[in-house]
Amino acid sequence: MSDFVSSGWSLYVAIVTILGLLACLALLVIAARRKVMAGDNTTGHVWDEDLREMNNPLPRWWMGLFVLTVVFAFGYLYLYPGLGSASGSLGWSSTGAHAAEVQKAREATAPLYARFASLPADQLAADPQAMAIGERLFVNNCAACHGSDARGSKGFPDLTDNDWLHGGTPEKIEETITKGRVGQMPPMVAAVGSTQDVHNVANYVLSLSGSPHDNIAAQLGKAKFVACAACHGMDGKGNQALGAPNLTDKIWLHGWGEEAITAMVNNGKTNVMPAHADRLAPEQIHVLAAYVWHLSQPRGGAPGATAQAAAASTAKP
Repeated sequence: MSDFVSSGWSLYVAIVTILGLLACLALLVIAARRKVMAGDNTTGHVWDEDLREMNNPLPRWWMGLFVLTVVFAFGYLYLYPGLGSASGSLGWSSTGAHAAEVQKAREATAPLYARFASLPADQLAADPQAMAIGERLFVNNCAACHGSDARGSKGFPDLTDNDWLHGGTPEKIEETITKGRVGQMPPMVAAVGSTQDVHNVANYVLSLSGSPHDNIAAQLGKAKFVACAACHGMDGKGNQALGAPNLTDKIWLHGWGEEAITAMVNNGKTNVMPAHADRLAPEQIHVLAAYVWHLSQPRGGAPGATAQAAAASTAKP
């Protein structure tokens, strides 16, 4: 009932539930009464000339089962939540049961994570068992957004390169996983100016990374880029303290090209990385952060190495 903003809904649900059960009993009483409609113990209905509907009482075993189901329903509602926001006499809840299972699982794995707690990220990255655990944590908690290969998609960062909005140290990654992030690019059209000014700024932004652009428009847009420099810097290299991306590389989180940049200037964008402090234990986050960190580290045949090699020719969606 937490989705309802008024306690009246809880009372409404409780009343409807109880009235429904009482209505079942009333229906049973009404159906159990013999109401002979004709002298031959039939209802008076005839089909196919000689098929007559008898008016026999309900079998006692059927009535007994019906009554037992209603009694069971009342007993269940007394013991467990079901009457609106009432918690039931046992105090059981699915949330509490889940929390107990999670706590039990954490206690069972605590000795294993205790070995990893004091190890820095580089040592964890060299531990096959730690990386296997980190991979499973990533698949279960991060892959839905960043992909099972951690290469992301449009609006979701690629974690296998070295482009980090808030910093790529193990400590920063751990902080991001724990607290989450909210990235906000406000609409800048009012600060930039007219449609032509936005066009010029978009081309100037493209020029910063050496992408194909209109050179004349880019020169005209440089002066208007001052409105963006507060976050991205005058050189366009971004600011990790603010989560402002580097505009001089060829990595584009929300799409590449003049149209995509124009849309960002006109409409802005808000991205949310949810916090995982309530979902994962600190020791789990420590291992997961080390796993994410190691994905971007250059090593033979590793995702980080291939991502770095492809950075100049591919764009982060």
